[in-house]
This record gives sequence, C-alpha cells and structure tokens, in this order.
Amino acid sequence: MTKPGLRRAAIKAKMQEAPKDRYAYPIRPPHLPPGVVPQGFIAPVMALDANPYEYAAQQYPGGGFPGFAYLSQLATRAEYLAFASTMSTELTREWVKFTSKQDDDTDTADKIKALEDEFKRLDVRGVMQLVARHDCQFGRGQVFIDVGVPLEKRAHPLILDKRTIAKGSLKAVVAVEAMWTTPYGYDARDPAAPDFYKPSSWFMLGQHVHSSRLLTVVTRPLPDMLKPAFNFAGMSLSQMAEPYVENWLRTRQGVSDLIDNFSTTILATSMDQVLSGDDDGTDMFSRVDLFTATRSNRGMMVLDKEREEIIQINTPLSGLHELQAQAQEHMCSVSRMPAIILTGISPSGLNASSDGEIRVFYDWIAAQQEAFYRQPIETIMKVAQLSLFGEIDPDIGIEFVPLYQMTPKELSEIRTSDATTAQTYVTMGALDPQEVREKLAKDPESGYQGLDTSVVPVAPIPPGADDPDPAEGEKNGQD
Repeated sequence: MTKPGLRRAAIKAKMQEAPKDRYAYPIRPPHLPPGVVPQGFIAPVMALDANPYEYAAQQYPGGGFPGFAYLSQLATRAEYLAFASTMSTELTREWVKFTSKQDDDTDTADKIKALEDEFKRLDVRGVMQLVARHDCQFGRGQVFIDVGVPLEKRAHPLILDKRTIAKGSLKAVVAVEAMWTTPYGYDARDPAAPDFYKPSSWFMLGQHVHSSRLLTVVTRPLPDMLKPAFNFAGMSLSQMAEPYVENWLRTRQGVSDLIDNFSTTILATSMDQVLSGDDDGTDMFSRVDLFTATRSNRGMMVLDKEREEIIQINTPLSGLHELQAQAQEHMCSVSRMPAIILTGISPSGLNASSDGEIRVFYDWIAAQQEAFYRQPIETIMKVAQLSLFGEIDPDIGIEFVPLYQMTPKELSEIRTSDATTAQTYVTMGALDPQEVREKLAKDPESGYQGLDTSVVPVAPIPPGADDPDPAEGEKNGQD
C-alpha cells in the first residue's frame, strides 16, 4: 500500500515537472505607451465594459497578445529579424510599374514619368517596405498620408477630389509603427455596419486621425472577438514563429553542447579509503585535475596496472545535422519561405532542388501584393495625381513586377518564337508587317522599344534578283 506522504510527494513532483505553456498569453486590454491616447479620453480597446474581454478569455484560453513591447524585443533577435527583413524585401524587391490604357498618348506618358519621379521623391517603395516589416513584427502596418492639413483637420475624411486635395499639397507618406496608434472608435453592435470591428478613425500619439488618412495593412487578420485585445492588429509573424524559433534555438544549443561533451572518460580505481572516510581524496582529485588539464592527443594517463582501468564513452554524433536542419526547416514552414531565401543555405540531400519552391513562393508573394498592398499603393497614386495634375487619370494604373525573372537565354528563345509566329501571320495575310513593327516598338522586352514606326523599311532584294536571265538574253539575240 502506498503511503500518503509518498503519494503527495509524487503528485507534487508531477506538478513541478509539468511544463508551462509560455506562449499562452492572457486575453486582456492592450498596454499602450503614454501619450497615444490624449488625456481625458478612453480608447475603446481599453474600456472593460465595451469589449467582452472576459467572454473572449473564456473562449480563447491563452490566445492573447504579448504586447508591442515584447514583440519589439523579439525583433532584436536574428531569427525574427530575418523573417521581417526577408518578407518586406521580397514584397518590394521588383516594386511596381505604372501602366496606361493609352499607350500612344504622349500626355499620358508624361504623366507616368511625373508619377515615377513623385514616387521616388516620396520614397513610396521604402515606406511600403517598412510597412511590410511592421506587419511582420507587430501584426499591423500603417501609412499616414500628409497633405499639409492642420492637426485638427486630420480627423476629417480624406476625399479624393481636386476640391479637397490642392496641387502641390502632398508633403509626405510616412510609415507609422503599430505601438503609436489605437482605435478612436468602431462599431461593435451591428455586424452589417461598414465599421463593425473596423476602426473608422485612430488616435495617433494623441492626434485624432481618420482612417482614410492612415491606411492600414493587416495580412494575418484575427477573429472579431480577439481584435480589441490585439489593439486591432493581426497575428504577427514573430508571435506565430516563436515556438518554432525556440525549438530551433534549443536544438542548436543542444547539438553544440553534445559536440562539446560527446566524450566521457571514466577511471575505474580503488576508492575504499575515500569512501570510508580515511582519506579526503586530495591525491586522487589532484591526479584527475592534472589529467584533465593536460588532456590532448599528446597527453598521458598513468594507471596502476593491477587495480585501475580507464574507459572512454563516446556519444554517437551521426544524425545530428539532420535534426538540426529539420528544426531550421520548421522555422521556414511557418513563414512559408524557402530555406535558401530565409537562411541563404541551399537544401541538401539526394536530388535536392529549390527551384520549384522558389516559384511557389514568388506566386504567394504576388498574391499577397494583390490582396493587401494594391489598395494603399493605388490610394497614394491617386493622391499624387491630384497633387501633380489636379485630376485623376482613370487610364493610369499600377502593375506589380513579377519576382521571377527570366535569363537572357530564355528571353532570346521567347523572342525567336515570337518572330517565327509573326512571320507566319504576315505570310498568311493575318497581319501587316507595319502592325508587327508597331508591336516591337511598344514592347519593352523586344529590344526595339521606341522604334520609329513612321519609317517604312524597304524589303530586301533576294540575291540575284537584279541579274538578267541568260535564257532571256539568248532569246532576244535570236530575234
């Protein structure tokens, strides 16, 4: 029969050994830095009676928000920094190009050139890269459009019209970190309302700013019930990857420790006097210290031939690199990035290739660009047009440049195939040579962009076409 004391001791030991889920953050109002909400105001996400935090905590145990301060600390580690920097760089690496439905319109071409210069002045590419970084690190990225209005008018909606956005009014576009903003108001009663759990305006370090002036990007949105606890940010990539990164760090350190201590030396000797207390073991431990201090390939251990034996136990190291590589691959899986892109390390193994994975990753990046970044970039483009031209040209748009770029050999093969196809169409009368010439002049990949189509080339004369026919000459002589 088990004694009660022993049973209590066993239960206590189990409780102490039970691992604590350190990634289970409680559901609670977010902690905001001082000054985000002006004095005398209470942000909706902080009002305990307006947000069902208690109900959310019951339904989502441990599914809370660690806070922007903690996420900022994670951003200082190399692994979390690699997630954010790699994702933001890939999203903006090839950037966008302006397109027009009127390819032969000189006025439209001048507008596109002015827009390109304006985007460079505003550094829109760098701003959107920082927004993407904030989204990875904090779950939310925001862009403030500064058209030079006074602070008290920032609470008004930004209407895209020449009567509200004057020429030359676009001063800057600025990426705002998530910790400096919190919702000013949102609807939590009518699911059919356009601002249901969607802030219509924000506090930006004490300023009341309408959401049309503070464009928000959230690529990993959360259920409505959790949005207030996360300060209306989404799930950050850092928080999602935290368990995977911790496993990787633990595995990496464990492999390093095992390599450092893979060999254990054991001395089998007589220890009767030491164990009986007649000898304090000073001589024996001094001997062991001397052996440890001089241990190397040139070291020597002197043993008693009759009573002592030295044994060495080595831990097998085979398979450690595979375990370490798998832990690193798990980090790649949560971020959906190939190992070669996230870590710079090529995959190993039989017939290992990353080409297919890279193509899939590029397709996923293109989907992210269309789903989350097109709207804010188009909004900035329209504001820039009003600031530059006083109007919005509906024929001008944007197009994301694909990340996958063909090699010069592949481009040459495509141009050869296109030339063969065009020649076939011209021969069969489906196309006129002038139409092919115009297509080459407009295609930036043809190698003949800007070709003067007003000059019609003279068809080359086949060799020998000007030479008189000998048979014809003999006939004329006979006549």
